[in-house]
This record gives sequence, C-alpha cells and structure tokens, in this order.
Amino acid sequence: MEYVRLGTTGMKVSRICLGMMSYGDPARWQDWVLPEDRAEPLIRRAADAGITFFDTADVYSRGASEEVTGRVLARIFPNRDDYVLATKVCLPMGDGPNDRGLSRKHIMASIDASLRRLGTDHVDLYQIHRWDPDTPIEETMEALHDVVKAGKARYIGASSMHAWQFAKAQHTAERNGWTRFVTMQNHYNLLYREEEREMIPLCRDQGVGLIPWSPLARGLLARAGSPETTVRAETDHRQQQLYGGEADAAVLDRVAAVARERGVPPAQVALAWLLHQSGVTAPIIGATKEHHVDDAVAAVDLSLSEKELELLAEPYRPRPLVF
Repeated sequence: MEYVRLGTTGMKVSRICLGMMSYGDPARWQDWVLPEDRAEPLIRRAADAGITFFDTADVYSRGASEEVTGRVLARIFPNRDDYVLATKVCLPMGDGPNDRGLSRKHIMASIDASLRRLGTDHVDLYQIHRWDPDTPIEETMEALHDVVKAGKARYIGASSMHAWQFAKAQHTAERNGWTRFVTMQNHYNLLYREEEREMIPLCRDQGVGLIPWSPLARGLLARAGSPETTVRAETDHRQQQLYGGEADAAVLDRVAAVARERGVPPAQVALAWLLHQSGVTAPIIGATKEHHVDDAVAAVDLSLSEKELELLAEPYRPRPLVF
C-alpha cells in the first residue's frame, strides 16, 4: 500500500479509502447493507492490506454505520492514531426541521452525536455531505471552524457541489481567518467525468485533495463485459439516474478489453485509471466481498500506459451534472 499526504496537509492516508456505507443495519436502510458480524472480516482484510483511511456518514443506516465503524476499528487498531477516520453531516437524520442541513445548530448537535456513535473524541476529517442553500455559508464555515478549534475534528472537507459554491466557501473561510476545506469528495469515475471541467482544476490549483465517491460507478465498471448483477444493482434506482446510454456502453467495452489484455479484473483497470488522474488522493471504495478489497488494493500497483489511459477515456461523452 502507498501512503500520501491528504491534500496539502501533513496527514498521510492510504491511497485507497474504505467507504463504510455498506456496513450498518439493513433493517434501518437498504437490503444490501452488511451487519457488523459480516462487515468485520472485510474491514480487517482491508486493514491487513494496509488501508488506514475509513469514510462513513451519520446518515448511513441512520447512524448504525458509525456505530459499526467505531466498534470494529477499535478492535482492529489498538491505537486511535493508527487510522484516519472521516464522517459527514448534512443529510436528514430525522423528521424535524433542524434534523438536517448545515446550520450551526445541526452541525454542533451532529458532531457530538457522531462522536458518541463512533466511540471516539475526534474525527480526523469532518465533511459537509452536500451544499445547504438554506444556511448562509458564513454560519456553516464558522461552525465548522469551531468544531476544529474544540478538538472534535482535525480537518474539514466538502462533498459534491458546484465549483462556484466550493470557491465561495473557501473564500469565506479565508476572509474570516477560519478553517478551510482540505478535501473534496466528488463524484468521479470513467462514466462520470463532468468534474474535470471546473471542480478538479480548482482543487488542483488550491491543493485540495480529491477523494472520489463511486469510483466504480456503483459497480457498473467492476462488471464491465459481464452479465453479472447484484442485489444492490437490482434495487438501485439512483444508478439509473446517474448512468446509462451508448457512450457508457462504449466505455465499459474499453474497460473490459484492457482488463482482458492485462489479465486482471475490470475493477482494477477502472480504479487504476482513476489513481492515475492528477489530484486524486484516495478513491473511496465499497466492499461487500473479499475480492472487492483485493481488487482495490491491487489497483494501486497497476500501472497503465498512456495509450491505455487514452483508450479508456476516449469514448466518454458529456452528460448532465448530478449531485
């Protein structure tokens, strides 16, 4: 496993981040979510392979993902400083009007609730899950600054939004002497590359680390060239909103062809392509089977030629922005 700086910070992370959305309580959320006893062997496999970066969110399984994450990581790592823990705030955690968003009230309540569920006194990276149009960005950035100054988070990050919104947030923090975002968790993979227009160049210019979500396009890239399906794919309406069309089919064909030529699974090729992109620190992968972890780890060492990189990228066609 390789370890790199997270953006321009001094903190080092593994080049693969294990996303914890797949672990929690299926009764609270989705049928494909794994309970703790099935999740722990996969998390241990990731840790044994050198993965030290773990990302969850309060909304995953309505808090159960954080609970599982905290308990399992405490059993695997005897020292809290041996891993990097990230979580997120913004999406609805209840039916009340203040159970969502990025108000000072919700951020302050949410960080304490997340820390209780995670069983720790701090997270290494506290991220806003989306942009909140109902809260002044000044209120959000000051609240996040206070979370850092209270020692409850070491750094802060953001997730999918327009580049102008991210620039506005960073400018607001800088103007007031508050903590700035060090990461952007954006949607980026071979089937969705709209971030290359504005967000990624902005982040590269400002030294913000990219930790893309859905690097395998909700499993589509991992299944390139195969009729195989999954429980999640069969019930995932979001997948239909994000992907589809002739251009996607052409990209999938290219991934399958390179994978056959290399003698490796398509997932390794798709992840290796992403790891070759400038500014990408650590893609966030989901794993519900052992080979999901193994493929992600192997992708770190898979070097693609310029010809292969161009071959994989060439069929892409622009598509609407989706957050």
